[in-house]
Amino acid sequence: MADESYLIPDPQSLFENAPCGLVVTREDGSILRANKIFCTWIGWGKTDLEGRRFQDLLTMDGRVFHQIHWSPLIQMQGSLAEVKLELQHRDRTTISMLLNGVRHQHESGVVYHLALFCTADRDKYERELLEARHLAEKLLATKVAADAALSRAQAQLNKAYEKAQRRALFAEQMVAIVSHDLKNPLTAIKMAAEILARKMPSGKEKQMLSHISSSTDRAHRMITDLLDFALARVGLGISVSRSAVDFHSVVAQSIPELKMTFPDVSLKHQSVGQGNVELDADRIQQIIGNLVANSAAYGDHKKPITVVSSLDVDRVSISVHNFGPAIPESALPKLFEPMTRGSNHDGHHRSVGLGLFIVREIAKAHGGDISMHSTADEGTTFTVSFPLV
Repeated sequence: MADESYLIPDPQSLFENAPCGLVVTREDGSILRANKIFCTWIGWGKTDLEGRRFQDLLTMDGRVFHQIHWSPLIQMQGSLAEVKLELQHRDRTTISMLLNGVRHQHESGVVYHLALFCTADRDKYERELLEARHLAEKLLATKVAADAALSRAQAQLNKAYEKAQRRALFAEQMVAIVSHDLKNPLTAIKMAAEILARKMPSGKEKQMLSHISSSTDRAHRMITDLLDFALARVGLGISVSRSAVDFHSVVAQSIPELKMTFPDVSLKHQSVGQGNVELDADRIQQIIGNLVANSAAYGDHKKPITVVSSLDVDRVSISVHNFGPAIPESALPKLFEPMTRGSNHDGHHRSVGLGLFIVREIAKAHGGDISMHSTADEGTTFTVSFPLV
């Protein structure tokens, strides 16, 4: 093995060039020797330190700590480790150090061997770590407070929502009750008007009775829509009763009645295909009535409204077309929602805005749907289609 003794420094060099501060003192603390790194840290030369007491280099708090703690401790147990001290630099600034010490007993007396480590970077890291911890605790407290506030707000919102739901349900139930109960007096008014009209062959009174009868029909349709709307909103849905019917005949039966209801519009019916289907005939006529009423309200009365009933291999459909202004694109997203109208146009055929909603619900109850196409040149067409049963 090669001789590597030259790699090991001599004790003098090892003491002077150690990577930590080394100090040798007597029992009373007077400094016998200090190495170069300690002198550099403390700002004093070697000759300045020799003979001075080590405790005189400490701050006032450090001297008290030296006297009551670490000096008695090292005397009792012979050593101490990682004692944090604050020393004063020559320029009166404070330096934090960790002290490890060993007490040696010699024939000539007691000496202390002290090793000191500068903790400036460590202190900085600890301060940053403590600040980060305080910030984290503050953020956590803020989050906890925000979560608590959110929970309270959510509870209040849920309570308000439940209250609003109860109110809405109550209102919808009242609409259903009132709508149902209004049918009987309206029917009585219509029958009385028709009986009186038959007894009056002509004259202004007969015309007035005709107006009463048509107004009653209009009110009856509105009440029917309101009742269907209320049933749909409370979750019962629109009921249908299917039976085998001649599809085109059912549609054709609606036309004369609608001509009487809307005498100022021209109404035409076209049929495509033949066959029987299983549908609710009354609901189909309700679809046609609502779509024709919508066309009469917003269409051009100078041009006809066309109802097309079509029976295909696997689909059956009803289309109602009218000429007139196109439905604006802004109205399309909510066109089939209740209380919604596709135009601001006013007229005596205007309804409460439930017609298209009811049509869509009836279509869904049959397993079908409704679509719409509207342009200024071609007019507006609503098409309801069902799967063929």
